[in-house]
Amino acid sequence: MEAELRAKLGHLPNRPGAYIMKDDAGKVIYVGKASSLRGRVRSYFQKGRSESPKVTILVSKIADVDWIVTESEVEALMLECNLIKKHRPRYNVRLRDDKHYPYICITTSEPFPRALVVRRAKADGNSYFGPYADSAAMRESLRLIRKVFRIRGCNKKLTGEERDRPCLNLHMGQCESPCSGRITREQYAELVRDAELLLEGRQESLMEHLEQEMSVAADDLEFERAARLRDQIESIRRTIEKQKAISTDLADQDVIAVSLDSHSACVQVLVIRSGRLLGEEHFFLEGITEETPESILGEFVKQFYRDAAHVPREILVSHLPPGSAVIEEWLSLRRGSKARLVRPQRGEKKRLVEMASENAALSADRERSRAYEAEDEAAKDLEALREVLDLPEAPARIETYDISNIQGREAVGSMVVFERGVPAKSEYRRFKIRLSEQPDDYAMMREVLSRRLANAASGDPKFSKLPDLVLLDGGRGQLNAALEAIRESGCDIAAISLAKRLEEVFKPDAADPILLPRESPALRLLQRMRDEAHRFALAYHHNLREKTVRKSLLDDIPGIGPARRKALIRRFGSVAGVRRASLEELLSVQGMTQSVAQAVIDALNP
Repeated sequence: MEAELRAKLGHLPNRPGAYIMKDDAGKVIYVGKASSLRGRVRSYFQKGRSESPKVTILVSKIADVDWIVTESEVEALMLECNLIKKHRPRYNVRLRDDKHYPYICITTSEPFPRALVVRRAKADGNSYFGPYADSAAMRESLRLIRKVFRIRGCNKKLTGEERDRPCLNLHMGQCESPCSGRITREQYAELVRDAELLLEGRQESLMEHLEQEMSVAADDLEFERAARLRDQIESIRRTIEKQKAISTDLADQDVIAVSLDSHSACVQVLVIRSGRLLGEEHFFLEGITEETPESILGEFVKQFYRDAAHVPREILVSHLPPGSAVIEEWLSLRRGSKARLVRPQRGEKKRLVEMASENAALSADRERSRAYEAEDEAAKDLEALREVLDLPEAPARIETYDISNIQGREAVGSMVVFERGVPAKSEYRRFKIRLSEQPDDYAMMREVLSRRLANAASGDPKFSKLPDLVLLDGGRGQLNAALEAIRESGCDIAAISLAKRLEEVFKPDAADPILLPRESPALRLLQRMRDEAHRFALAYHHNLREKTVRKSLLDDIPGIGPARRKALIRRFGSVAGVRRASLEELLSVQGMTQSVAQAVIDALNP
């Protein structure tokens, strides 16, 4: 251990908190929590400790340790969850790919809330439901609340004073058209409350409420409203009939089970509301080497419920995680009332856990079979490519490059990596071309390859792995430009190009291009890589173009920020309208001052 690290460990406090371990490059490789930072962190470095090989490797890579003190172990757990999500340390158990599963958001912070699909739940006063790993289930829920309750999905900012012409959604029965004043804010709020009950899985309570309203409407001779309520009840009843009654005590529960083998861990979640199975989701985790089912399930619970919009009162688990009392305390804080982790031993609850365990094992088997099939298919494609290109062995790492620009403007380059025939997205890189704005694709390709190889030579860890084969999107010209860059770098890397028009393959040592059969597995692999590089480059190019388009002449005027710019455009319609405005008209815009208004006139009318 380095003397500096040893000295730092001597200052560890005997307090609860989270600790952050880093390697010699400053990258976070592990995050943990402890009731005593001093005891827990120092235990990693004690001689004669009995630890797993995984921990031994971790300790050998630790170059620095930071920590954050908290008031309690529960706060330390919350901090640990946030840090794992932020840094995704290599040696922590974590959800695969860090996917942001979608939520349905009801924007209850607005006067007339909307129903939207979002990727993150925020503490912004809105209501969130999810996350949905099954996008089809999410779309069905969204379709149902728009059809039954006619909650709007448009982006209009409504105050209740608008009297706009109704759009097509009203006539399609997808919206109550609050923008046209056809419904009051109170009436609309009642529809939103009913939609939230449906999304929470409380259909029985909702049905009772709607049936009472229908009876009152009929007694008051409001037959049109009563008929609409009748149709809503019928739609909800059909939805309930599709849901399987699975629990006799009509409880709100999540059932979580883990299936673990030497290569992967799959966690199955059954969502039960009021005794009915609303849905099931499965998740795969990374960093599970030498971890126990108990620890994996504990890490999943912390990461899953960190962002979950709803925490049920009871969570049935196949394995009770270590530190379950602290996790229960944290879940109770998230829920706002008591929440429990239960590992049932008998009866109906044990049957539910067994059902989840069986489904977790089946999901893991399906994933494993798909992975084996994909690997086998990729190996065949690589072998076919080796034969076509007459290579000594199949290329393990292939880098594909593409250029995207419009007449030289906003020119970008992409580097897409396939390892053993499958995309390695963490290895993708993109480049903003530094050449002057001239439409010279050859020079741009040469620049991108030169910069990529120069970064590798300088020791940049993001470019440390060199390819076995380089594929260029283009013809002979792009290939020659890339070969020149490779020669100048001193590297020995094979390179080819693929031209779009006839799908011709150009090799450095062949005078004529190779025309492969359309059904050739080698051509199929080359096309996949070329199309992926094109997609990646085009996405970056579009992003830069949008930034340019969004930039306004007003942005360069001193004193004009986002709020004033927005107010000016709203008042005058465009920059041209602002240019025509007089000083008095500019001063009538909220937030404008004499000096800023004069600066606008001077800048737009030089």
